[in-house]
Amino acid sequence: MSAVPITKYTANEYLAMEDKSPEKHEFYQGEIFAMAGASIQHNQIVRNCSTTIDVYLSKTNGCQIFPSDLKIHIPINSLFTYPDLSIVCGDIETLQGHRDIVTNPSVLIEVLSASTKDYDRGSKFQLYRDVSALQEYIMISSLEILVEKFTRQDDGSWILHIYKEDDTFTIETIGMQVDVKSFYRNVVLEAN
Repeated sequence: MSAVPITKYTANEYLAMEDKSPEKHEFYQGEIFAMAGASIQHNQIVRNCSTTIDVYLSKTNGCQIFPSDLKIHIPINSLFTYPDLSIVCGDIETLQGHRDIVTNPSVLIEVLSASTKDYDRGSKFQLYRDVSALQEYIMISSLEILVEKFTRQDDGSWILHIYKEDDTFTIETIGMQVDVKSFYRNVVLEAN
């Protein structure tokens, strides 16, 4: 029995296809992966996070929050992806010739679902760690009231902090304190 060969693409081939595609795809080491649609709960959490953070950032200078239509590229490992939310502080650096692809996010936020939680906590976070500008990686569960925040240390290591329903935490990169409950306003959590 022979294995089905996997078609490999160049980054330029991926970008040309992605520009014409109505759906979003990730690209990693020559392979293209379709991204799944998101639930109502997922979208509510993204909306709540984006609104809460954007209101705060509107009163400060230097950082901006972007929704999942902004593509992030990590040149070191070849990943092109669409995080749920990205915060960029300072000048926005883009892939040459592509104003819609950022290479220097300071904070990345993913909303976890049953189908994405293992990837977002594992392989995807491993790839995200190659972003030299990245200071914090925040994962928000859509299955339970839970926020997991990794913070980069001066020595390059990452420390995990876990926050539950009645907790407050700080997005240190932007100096913002957040009540965990604010991310779950009007959300009926997904069933496991």
